[in-house]
Amino acid sequence: MTYARPIPALKETIDRQVEHAYDDVYCLYRQLHQYPELPFQEHRTSARLADKFEALGYTVTRGVGRTGVVALLRNGEGPTVMLRGDMDALPIEEQTGLGFASREVAETPDGKQVPVMHACGHDLHSSCLVGAAAVLTSLREHWRGTVMLVCQPAEEIFGGARAMLDDGLYERFARPDIVLGQHNMPALAGTVGHIAGQAMAAATTLGVTIHGAGGHGSMPAQTVDPVVIAAHVVTRLQAIVSREVPPDQAVVVTVGKLHAGTQGNIIPHSAEMEINVRSFDDELHGQVVEAIRRIVRAECEAGCSPKAPEFHVLSETITLANDASSVARIRQGHAEAFGEENLFDMPRLNASEDFAYFGNAQAGGFTGEDIPYVYWFIGTIDEARWHDTPGKSVADKMAHLEMPHSPYYAPGQIATLKAGMKAMASGALTFLRSA
Repeated sequence: MTYARPIPALKETIDRQVEHAYDDVYCLYRQLHQYPELPFQEHRTSARLADKFEALGYTVTRGVGRTGVVALLRNGEGPTVMLRGDMDALPIEEQTGLGFASREVAETPDGKQVPVMHACGHDLHSSCLVGAAAVLTSLREHWRGTVMLVCQPAEEIFGGARAMLDDGLYERFARPDIVLGQHNMPALAGTVGHIAGQAMAAATTLGVTIHGAGGHGSMPAQTVDPVVIAAHVVTRLQAIVSREVPPDQAVVVTVGKLHAGTQGNIIPHSAEMEINVRSFDDELHGQVVEAIRRIVRAECEAGCSPKAPEFHVLSETITLANDASSVARIRQGHAEAFGEENLFDMPRLNASEDFAYFGNAQAGGFTGEDIPYVYWFIGTIDEARWHDTPGKSVADKMAHLEMPHSPYYAPGQIATLKAGMKAMASGALTFLRSA
């Protein structure tokens, strides 16, 4: 399929439409930020977004993958371009001091009451998607094809992309020719970062239960101590990266949770662990997860555990690897829209996303070939603070700034919102056929 640059004087044309849509988008952003919702609980959020798309003339379907939204704008023959924004928030108590800060409390699936905050900027992503939808509607005489907007739930638990795909996203609506997405990052507001190939890590969090035989702390010979077994597991796991992973591969194995017992003089019946793995190679990633299982089983046997250990995959996602040729095309479109001086090379992140499922046929569970995708990054830091932050490169400066998931993280700069709207709209127009 041939794609063409659609609009002369792209920057000025899109800038005018971004300015026209901005006030409404900013009001939406404040609403979404003030009333965040946990994964698969995004009922108010998705309703607000669906209403906005309907008002812009899109054909909207609600409740896809439980709480997801799909909006379509068909505008003649041409490619289908999918734009994705996520919606869910995190169980974090907000400390930003914003006048529209969240004071929401919600119930988790296990019945706990927790504070809720948009600490990862998904409110920003969804708002920018509405802004891009408005821009594309206003410019529809300049392009042909189909714009497919996807508001995805439950990114934070790596559940929403597969939920929407399993609910027939591509069969019920359209199979895109390209999938586009973006994330905010502590770079200079108004700038856009790109990376080809491996961009974000695969991740698995594995829950482990080690069984023992509890008893009195004064009589350890009459027990099987799961704490000792767990301690050996923690120590032995450190050898996976140093002795089983090739030196040129980046892999992280972290024991983030180890809980056992209630009191110092009681040997407990079990120990609970959560182990997190991150890597940039899906095949190697699977080997590392299996090595963890092997080590846990072996230590349980060595420690005379009376029962086999239990394993539960708590969350998992695949490597996000951007299609290189599509990144080059997007970067060219963004250079026209923003100016070359406002683009930067994004460093590879050990953080993770479930966005890649939309392009990976095997992992995403859809038929046919893989779909190319591009995931880029928009800056959130105002110019004065960016200038005062130590470091020469973007990566150097990021090391000194709050990252997403901090209770102090507030990405909603004016320049960031406008850049997010413009990046999405110009990215879509890079692939849509000119009229």
